[in-house]
Amino acid sequence: MPTVTLSTSKPNTARADVLILGIRNDEDKGDLAETLELLGFTGEKGQVATFPSAGLAKAPLVVAVALPAEPTAEDLRRAAARGVKAVKNASSAAVALHPAGVDEVEAIAEGLALATYAYETYKTKKKGAANKTELTTAAILTPFARQTSAATAVERAATVAAAVNAARDWVNTPPGDKRPADLAEAFSAHAGSDVKVTVWDEKRLAKEKCGGILGVGLGSDSPPRLLTLSYDPADAVSHLALVGKGITFDSGGLSIKPGASMQTMKLDMAGAAAVVAATVAIAQLGLPIKVTAYACIAENMPSGRATRPGDVLTMRSGATVEVHNTDAEGRLVLADGLALAAETKPDHIVDIATLTGACMVALGQHTAGVLGNDEGLSDTVLAASRAAGESMWPLPITEEMKGIVTSSSIADLRQHNPKSYGGTLFAASFLREFVGDIPWAHLDIAGPSFNEGSAFDYTPVGGTGSGVRTLVRLATELAGAK
Repeated sequence: MPTVTLSTSKPNTARADVLILGIRNDEDKGDLAETLELLGFTGEKGQVATFPSAGLAKAPLVVAVALPAEPTAEDLRRAAARGVKAVKNASSAAVALHPAGVDEVEAIAEGLALATYAYETYKTKKKGAANKTELTTAAILTPFARQTSAATAVERAATVAAAVNAARDWVNTPPGDKRPADLAEAFSAHAGSDVKVTVWDEKRLAKEKCGGILGVGLGSDSPPRLLTLSYDPADAVSHLALVGKGITFDSGGLSIKPGASMQTMKLDMAGAAAVVAATVAIAQLGLPIKVTAYACIAENMPSGRATRPGDVLTMRSGATVEVHNTDAEGRLVLADGLALAAETKPDHIVDIATLTGACMVALGQHTAGVLGNDEGLSDTVLAASRAAGESMWPLPITEEMKGIVTSSSIADLRQHNPKSYGGTLFAASFLREFVGDIPWAHLDIAGPSFNEGSAFDYTPVGGTGSGVRTLVRLATELAGAK
């Protein structure tokens, strides 16, 4: 991740190996208009052109990036990413994307940091390492460069981007190397001095009657864990509880998945990764809000000890749940986490999970679903997601789902919808049973948590860190901070 600085230099006088130049209109093209025309650069969305500056700028190379006439913060975040990804064998870049304010400066800094992420922990030969010069510094050219607020924005962007990249690393780690105890240890090691961490092992989980987490973890020879992080500043104005699904590998249990569907199931702890990374970032930013985060960690495996379809589990809340499909395990671990969160009586509860394939059917691979019991909180989450540049969309919890959730003939609740439709709504309705009347929102990130296709803009192949930016932005809004 390059070090990002600010500069009041003009694009043609900035000293760097490469100039990343945003092109909004003919005025931005200036003396480069003829070259851009020869390269077929028309300014269409997403277009990038690289060419020698031929003395028209101090930087020997120019990367032109198309921008709309009035770019949003997200337009700039993506443009910065496209520009920096086009940079080859350069150690420094000057970035002239014409930010209209400090928020835009922050977005550009985020785009630069997120786009340079690479996960190469297991590569014995780094791609192009022998000949490639790494980008180490990037200067954003802006008239706000000497403002304290702009410097603070760049620092905030670095903190948030580092949190996103930490979540990406955890998701990308092979499942055999992040079994429940391993992941709990990695999460604990990431927490700073301002965050208190406690870990419950299987014995403590049994003592605390967390039947959902224990039930999911029964089939594995690596017992489950519950990790709790607490950030409690003296000036806190609100209390936010976060709950994340942390299934380190999801085989489906006895309701086993097809082999092809297991290939990417290391991603099933992306929700837990998001709440841990976001909580630590919130503490690093010093936001005046109390945060209690629960990472519900288990490995869902088939064995002679595994929970069976038809079994009944007793949850932390005391409610009994009839299990119908062991591949719908995420809601079981979340139920215990939500019940624990509700016991502390926070002002708001937000859970985040790679919960249902149905959400991908409804919203595609790049948009998360937002459901909940409080319209005001859901609206705040959606506003935070827009400000953070993460695509989310509201979905309802229809009243018919309540009757299905409570339709078990032998237990208080049934865990799985017998019908093949409305899976996301049913899962959220099930989770609602464990939060009482506390304002609560559920983020289903099944689609955007993992990118199986090619990298694009600042989204890499593999783990994306979905939800981290939204959670940090949400905490910022609830704290009344900027």
